[in-house]
This record gives sequence, structure tokens and C-alpha cells, in this order.
Amino acid sequence: MRTSNHLIGFLNFLTFLLSIPILGGGIWLSTRANNTDCVKFLQWPIIIIGVAIMVVSLAGFAGACYRNNFLMYLYLWAMFIIIAALIGFIVFAYAVTDKGSGQPVLNRAYLDYSLNDYSGTWLADRVTSPSYWSNIRSCIRDSHVCRNMARNFNGVPETADIFYTRKLSPIQSGCCKPPTSCGYVYMNETYWAPGAALVGTDPDCLKWNYNDQEQLCYDCDSCKAGVLASLKKSWRKVSVINIVILIILVIVYCVACAAFRHNKRIDNDEPYGETRMEKSRPSRIHF
Repeated sequence: MRTSNHLIGFLNFLTFLLSIPILGGGIWLSTRANNTDCVKFLQWPIIIIGVAIMVVSLAGFAGACYRNNFLMYLYLWAMFIIIAALIGFIVFAYAVTDKGSGQPVLNRAYLDYSLNDYSGTWLADRVTSPSYWSNIRSCIRDSHVCRNMARNFNGVPETADIFYTRKLSPIQSGCCKPPTSCGYVYMNETYWAPGAALVGTDPDCLKWNYNDQEQLCYDCDSCKAGVLASLKKSWRKVSVINIVILIILVIVYCVACAAFRHNKRIDNDEPYGETRMEKSRPSRIHF
């Protein structure tokens, strides 16, 4: 009996430790929501799941230490619900970020982004809605992500050839410069002057405002596509961590169920390998 309780207590402590990277992933998304991605609703589900795992594992640990069957029942059922919720979140994260990727540009190290590549998804509809985009646009402007692109060497701004070799973030590429197809001429990182003629038919070519550093391409579809690409990258990173933790959680949960059933068998004075029917119609679902 003592060995089983020690095992359950250890598994709950391990579960508590596993909640830390999940919670950390949610906090990381939260910091990016404030400074980089500017989308502030995506981090909350993962933070809630992380906190729930932490609280439930503490309840299970207490139940193992004090041999409290009620707490153990609560732990097992709550952990089952949490695992199901984590699976749902992982599936949702991959489903809403399934579409879209950057488009390679000739003689450029960075990628261009098109909103058409992301259309038709729940996340794209959410981000591009006028009321929501207004907040995202203000967040991008206030984060100074475009202003921070500036580089100089001994007081001399970098040349176009050097800029073309830079690997820009999706938001920098989509929001801080015009699409390459528009044919604007590089002057500095955020100042692109019209060429002899606009060669592109992209509507963003007319939305680019090189005279106003507070406008730039914040109203461009390429900027919205850049935000979506940045979100996809962030969510995929967190989802990989969540998948690894999910696999470990399922293994821990199965072992905890086996240990709890072993404890019940001992409490009922049942020989190992035998079970005792306590009801004429036993429940189909039991631990």
C-alpha cells in the first residue's frame, strides 16, 4: 500500500512539473501578444490548462499522502478532462494555422506575404475583422517594430544590397515595407520611393505610405498576412511542446490509474489478479 501511495505521489509531483512548461508557453505567447504578434486572446486557453494541471496535481498529491480516495477520484477525473482539453487545443491550433506560408522573392533573403494564402480560416477572419485589426494595427505601431529595423554602419544607413540579404520577420516584411512586386525603390529600411512606374497590380501598392512613418503599410493586406504568419510560427512552437507533454501526461495518467486500482484492491482485501463485484450491475466506467 505504501509503495502505491509513493508511486501516485511521485506521479503527481511529475505532473506538477509538467504544468510548468505548459504555463511557460502560455506566458511566452502572452509576452509576444503584447510586443510582437499583437493578438491577445490566443494565450489564455493554454495558461488556463497549465494552471488547471498544476492545481489538480497538487490535489492528487495530497490525496496520495493522506490516502484520501475522494481527492484521488477528483484528480483522475479532472486529469482526464484536462488531457481531453489539451488534445482539443492542439488540434485547434494546427487546424487554424494550417494555411499559408511566405512567398520567396528573387534575390531577396526575406519572404513576402499574401493574405490570399491565409483566407478561409477562422484565425484569418478574426485577425482581419475591422474592429480587431484596429487594435492590432495600433499595437504594431506602438511596438516600434518598424523603427527598430534601422541599421547603420559608422553613421551610414545600410545599402539596398545589404538590406536584401536580411531575414526579416513576417511582420517586418509585411508591415514595414511595400510588396516587392510594387517596384518601389529602396531608400532606407522604412522609406521606399516610387520608381519610374508601379509595375505591380497589388492593391497594397496604393496603400503604402512612405511619407508617414506612422502609417507605412499598416493598412496593407500583406501586414495582416505577416501577423498571421507570425502567429502560425508562435503557435506551432508551443504546440510541439504541448504534444510532447501530452504524451507524457497520458503515460503518467495510465500508471496513476493502475496504481489507484491496486490501492482499491488492497483496501478491499482482494487477492492480486482477482476482482470483487460490488454491484449487481457494475458501472461501465470506473477507475
